[in-house]
Amino acid sequence: MSLRVLIAGGGIGGLCLAQGLVNAGVDCEVFEKAPGIVQTGYRLHMNAMGGTALRKCLSDNLFELYMQTSRINPRRELLVLIDDQGREIGTRPHFGPHNDPHRPHTAVNRRTLRQIMAVGLEDIVHYGRTVTGFDVDANGVSLTFADGSTAAGDVLVAADGINSPIRQQLLPEVEVLDTGMRGMAGRAPLTDDLIAELPEALFDGFTAARGPGGVGFAYGAYQPRRPIAEAVAELAPGADIDPVDPYMMVNLGLDPGSPLLSTIKDLRTATSEELHAVMRAGVRGWHPGLVELVERVDVATVFTSWIRRLDPAEPWTPSRVTLLGDAIHAMPPSFGAGANSALRDAAALTATLADVAAGRIGVLDGIAAYEADMRASVFPILRASADPRAGDPNFRPDELYAGHN
Repeated sequence: MSLRVLIAGGGIGGLCLAQGLVNAGVDCEVFEKAPGIVQTGYRLHMNAMGGTALRKCLSDNLFELYMQTSRINPRRELLVLIDDQGREIGTRPHFGPHNDPHRPHTAVNRRTLRQIMAVGLEDIVHYGRTVTGFDVDANGVSLTFADGSTAAGDVLVAADGINSPIRQQLLPEVEVLDTGMRGMAGRAPLTDDLIAELPEALFDGFTAARGPGGVGFAYGAYQPRRPIAEAVAELAPGADIDPVDPYMMVNLGLDPGSPLLSTIKDLRTATSEELHAVMRAGVRGWHPGLVELVERVDVATVFTSWIRRLDPAEPWTPSRVTLLGDAIHAMPPSFGAGANSALRDAAALTATLADVAAGRIGVLDGIAAYEADMRASVFPILRASADPRAGDPNFRPDELYAGHN
């Protein structure tokens, strides 16, 4: 049957879905409210769940470009917890399918991955299109935009993040929950002299540090396997993908009421310089290498974050409108699973919609099966990520780690 899929949101999940559908011969369009692929965060942890999804959705050359621009193999593929003096406190293995031992899925620069996934989609990704709502009936769905225009299709996919207006209309009972955690992050250029000063644990899979007063830092190295420009020239010549030099992502997380926040009048309007000053205060007295790392953070890269999440929604009646990624299971970054879960959704939904287009399953039956699988696969990760024990390296829920320790 002829099938036209409308995708609201051109982030990680939406672009992966579009790539998968195009490669499966399914007609689709993507509508993204931002004016282009803007900078929204830096490094993303990748595991075999997300990497396998990319393998299923991307063409061979784009998948290879993702792999070559991913981070080099870490020293150890673990979450490592250290104290403020760089001493190891504990470790937790990553969960999910076992990674390739030779060229594992490691980490990516977020904007680079989005630029890779936008290659070849220039005619179907429409930027500056703000979605406000939809109408759906037994025959199709109509998407409404802020300028009053509409788009018609057979299926609508909400891939538009935690504030999704589509989810708010479809599942109004699902509320966005503020964890009270606040953060600020930036990146520091990784030079040889800085690397020599840093604790070795910062070059494992992902590293978190705890200090006095509830101060916590998280670190993630990004050192591409191959210079990005060189990989692009070979695998996707002419593609609009920016070069990125190696860096260390530095994230300061603060509990509600942290004294460090009292130095800023309004976190939402604070300057990058003010935020950097808070990061410097937070690391005072720490391991000299960790202090120097914060000193070298490029002030222009510092931004704030509010840690919010959703609760797992009760099963809902399937329709021609469905959801993926943060639009339905936004989670804290405790297990580094947000982007990987969105990619998993995109690959699963690609397979379902390809079956619908081929007439192997009906629209509603296919969407019902996808949604049931998504709830079974991702909601346990959402619950674990929101658990108060999620920062403890000994917290390894059986439903996530069974067979993977």
